[in-house]
Amino acid sequence: MNTTIQAPVDWHVRAESLVPDGRAFIAGNRTAAGGHRTRPTTSPIDGRVLAELSSCGASDVDAAVVAARRAFPAWSRAGAESRKGVLLALAALMENHADELALLESLDSGKPILQTTTVDVPGAISTLRWYAEAIDKQSGELPSVPPGATALVTREPLGVVAAIVPWNFPLEIAMWKLAPALASGNTLVLKPAEQTSLSVLRVADLAAEAGLPDGVLNIVTGTGRVAGAALAMHMDVDALAFTGSTAVSRTLLEASGRSNLKRLSLEAGGKSSNIIFADTADLSAAASKAAFGAFYNQGQVCSANSRILVQRTIHDDFAGLLAEAAADYRPADPLAGVEGNGALISSSHTDDVEGWIQRGRTEGRVLFGGDRRTIKGSNAYLEPTVLGGLAADHDVHREEIFGPVAVLHPFDTEDEAVALANDTDYGLAASVWTSDLSRAHRVAGLLLAGTVSVNTVDALGNSTPFGGFKQSGFGRDLSLYAFDNYTAPKTTWIQYG
Repeated sequence: MNTTIQAPVDWHVRAESLVPDGRAFIAGNRTAAGGHRTRPTTSPIDGRVLAELSSCGASDVDAAVVAARRAFPAWSRAGAESRKGVLLALAALMENHADELALLESLDSGKPILQTTTVDVPGAISTLRWYAEAIDKQSGELPSVPPGATALVTREPLGVVAAIVPWNFPLEIAMWKLAPALASGNTLVLKPAEQTSLSVLRVADLAAEAGLPDGVLNIVTGTGRVAGAALAMHMDVDALAFTGSTAVSRTLLEASGRSNLKRLSLEAGGKSSNIIFADTADLSAAASKAAFGAFYNQGQVCSANSRILVQRTIHDDFAGLLAEAAADYRPADPLAGVEGNGALISSSHTDDVEGWIQRGRTEGRVLFGGDRRTIKGSNAYLEPTVLGGLAADHDVHREEIFGPVAVLHPFDTEDEAVALANDTDYGLAASVWTSDLSRAHRVAGLLLAGTVSVNTVDALGNSTPFGGFKQSGFGRDLSLYAFDNYTAPKTTWIQYG
């Protein structure tokens, strides 16, 4: 039997031949922004210019909303089976173009190609398929009413939905909004982050090829201050889904009140804790997962477990194990196809994160890491860093740094650990490590977080809801609960007696 061994992909060579299209996607076509306004979008990997990205303004947003409104009646009435077929066709095309999408994602965001090929793009496809398959399994209700009447409760699409998504997981989080919104019969105007627009623009091309009707999906590119604000204030947008900062979430709440009271679902910031109890069965495994929870994706994760609370009796042993585990997240050339972290989103953002490290160095101590690296001519790379010696009320414990920076802090009792973990404005995620099942249930029940992971970190999947409490926002991505963001119950009462 002959066996063919495929040569490893040279991603640098592929990148040289890639010519991304930075124009917006409106009413089924690539469209230049009004006045042909553009701005260059560059790669944090090496600073190369990837494309001239359309700088959409209010008139472009209005055109996209008009196209979405025009497409809504037919798409919402197409039926679950019909919508399912189109979305599954899109998923198949994305799979066929997976390497292209992964390369765009890496170049745009600085992510390692090893992650975009195995996590980001497959994850986006999986989410799309999950919602495509879920929509025809949804049913209405026949509630109890007095004799002589029948009441039907159906879930109705809201209409034109806007989505504003961030740069840390550009394609995956876009799909968290796009898939349930389109599957349930809405039309969509999506604004990707201005730093990372290219992969979702390419998906829009594939959606047209898959047979998605013109206007059902529209992509407006540009800044949050212009394109995002226009969507937030638009009087013909029925709902807006957002993932990003708490500060921007507040402006969206204000815009909803000042415009048409559009429904909002907001996944805002996080400052998540990872609690390590002394009875943890495998401390090495806990340290390995703690490194993943703090440093994966260069620490640019809203639910990053960046506050690591360790019971005092094991604190020093755990710190040593964490330092060993952190070595897997040292930065490397993102297109080399090797393990390690990639670039942060930009040099300016790296400056901000480095500023936090300097504060930790001055006001506490750096337990390990803390150095900046230059790779491929870009200085947007940081070593994974753990800070210590900082009071529990220090800003490092409270503010979302959004970089590969964790803070280690000791505790003595279970009550103290819970109090420390909950002492934050956020409530997105938390983790608990213990071999005591009673403690696991007890502590998980006391933690104010949308997801509590026990003996793992940052657990999520298509079938479980993701979102937070407090200033981490409201509404849920993923699972059947996401349909609540894009549908509303409607009662039809039939009186016959």
